Amino acid sequence: MKSETTTPTGEFTLRLSATRRGARLARLLAVQQLHDWGVTGSAAEAAELVVAELAGNAVLHGRVPGRDFEVRMRVERGDDHVRIELSDARAERRPSPAERPDEGGYGLLLVTALATTWGVKDRCVGKTVWATVPLTCQKTVTSQSKVS
Repeated sequence: MKSETTTPTGEFTLRLSATRRGARLARLLAVQQLHDWGVTGSAAEAAELVVAELAGNAVLHGRVPGRDFEVRMRVERGDDHVRIELSDARAERRPSPAERPDEGGYGLLLVTALATTWGVKDRCVGKTVWATVPLTCQKTVTSQSKVS
């Protein structure tokens, strides 16, 4: 079974076992693919964190014994975002950010902060959680006061 496919159109698909090791490999291989596409710096770090969080959630909350999870990333020509998708086999366990995280539950808040948008879509078996992460740094506006 071939576990990785890259195409000239800028798409990356990876299928891994729904284990902690699989989630770690998803993050590491996604980082390598972003590097191969020339995505570096804070954009790559943001995408890495989103992949890590969504892969961790797929393993923790979307795991069905004997079923894999899938990572898909896509950058289209002229686009300034990378779309990250994580698919797992559990449709009934849909993610939602915790309103008051205690010992956990910060992951989707992080995804919300780093992605321009994210959501969940149904599949024939399971669900796909997706996020779009900007490839350029967003400038923050700071107020500067003049000293007379």
